[in-house]
Amino acid sequence: MSLENAPDEVKLAVDLIMLLEEHQIPTNTALAALDIVREDFLRKQREETASRSD
Repeated sequence: MSLENAPDEVKLAVDLIMLLEEHQIPTNTALAALDIVREDFLRKQREETASRSD
């Protein structure tokens, strides 16, 4: 599968990997930052879901 036809989440993942690698971010730092990002987006998702059900 070419990246051109890949789902948006795959394209974004590839972009993020390239960004982290280009900036030579240490693996542990990248993983910790991604955990923070994940938690933030999960919180936003919960808030969006809650506001739709009101």
